[in-house]
Amino acid sequence: MTKLKVYIAGPYTKGDVVANVRAAIMAGDKVFRAGYTPFIPHMNMIWHFLHPADAQQWYDWDLEWLPLCQALIRIPGDSLGADKEVIRAGELRIPVYYSVEHFLKVMR
Repeated sequence: MTKLKVYIAGPYTKGDVVANVRAAIMAGDKVFRAGYTPFIPHMNMIWHFLHPADAQQWYDWDLEWLPLCQALIRIPGDSLGADKEVIRAGELRIPVYYSVEHFLKVMR
């Protein structure tokens, strides 16, 4: 059986990048432990460290994955990129949740 795929959207470059990546991974881990399959675009930080690219390349790459997901969780924090992902999710009719807790409550 295929597990529900959940896109984790949140800040990356605004503020502390490491703290932002940590927050996204923590959210994704809660989703994973609840039995779902998270997609955490923040994990590209490691790829970017080894093979730097401009931000637009990463945004475009992330948006290729979004239509494959059945839900999006928007974690807190100021982010134009995450806000664009929320808009795109709406266009794709993918439900958007504004916390992991709300997502998990609805899914139960």
